[in-house]
Amino acid sequence: MSLENINLAEMAETLARSPDYRVLRKLVPRDEFAPREGQETRTGILLDVETTGLNTSQDEVIELAMVKFTYLPDDRMAAVTGVFSSFNEPSIPIPEEVVELTHITDEMVAGHRIDPDAVASFVSNAALTIAHNANFDRKFAERYWPVFERKPWACSATEVEWRKHGFDGSRLGYLLAGVGLFHQAHRAVDDCRALMEILASDVPKLNRSAFAILLERARRKTVRIWAEQAPFELKDTLKKRGYRWSDGSDGRPRSWYVDVDEANQTAEIEFLRTEVYLREIDPRIQFMSAMNRFSCRL
Repeated sequence: MSLENINLAEMAETLARSPDYRVLRKLVPRDEFAPREGQETRTGILLDVETTGLNTSQDEVIELAMVKFTYLPDDRMAAVTGVFSSFNEPSIPIPEEVVELTHITDEMVAGHRIDPDAVASFVSNAALTIAHNANFDRKFAERYWPVFERKPWACSATEVEWRKHGFDGSRLGYLLAGVGLFHQAHRAVDDCRALMEILASDVPKLNRSAFAILLERARRKTVRIWAEQAPFELKDTLKKRGYRWSDGSDGRPRSWYVDVDEANQTAEIEFLRTEVYLREIDPRIQFMSAMNRFSCRL
């Protein structure tokens, strides 16, 4: 039987109904997600930067991609309203490992500059900026385009408990497969489109979109607690509890730290007093919201 005589869509549906198969469909970007029906909307931005390296204070942006979208009062994504994509020529040749990862070459970026006025205009009415590694992307964005200092941010990689919701991990490919899709990304804007499809999808068993869950988490106030001069032999205890290490290279303390919801601040400090320092201490704390979370200014 020739391929033309086979209804591939029907075959995929048949396989998907079987517990013995998982069907992945190629992502076809779409612009409409939920009808507006006269409701007021807010504007969000999905953002991704490609850079010459991982040092957020020294390396350079080589590509900026953004997808602008509207969302409804019930926190459902509504529609894509704009796309921004631009290269930027760095002051040094793009490292070979970055070329292998991003497929962006020196020839592709030669002579290109990202217009800061165009960026500011594109994001001017945005009520939220989302990145899939906001701790990385926000620092670069603020260095290059100060408009992002005045925007609330959310991180789709860390502010949704993907494994808890049945996904294999928080990497974009894992999440796409979890919603039955795959894509062949060649540009940063492709990843933004893929992320939008993931966030617009309902999380299994919750009947809520991942975007709604992300917004709920991003709106919470959190507290960063520093376990400065904690005993070295307790590093595994701290790591198991969710503490992360700051090496001090970016101006922050050289110390373990953890981010907790404001309601859990007292309990976390009590843990440090009774399990780590074995005495009364008042650790350094920082209060965070979507306005300063992930920022280089924190």
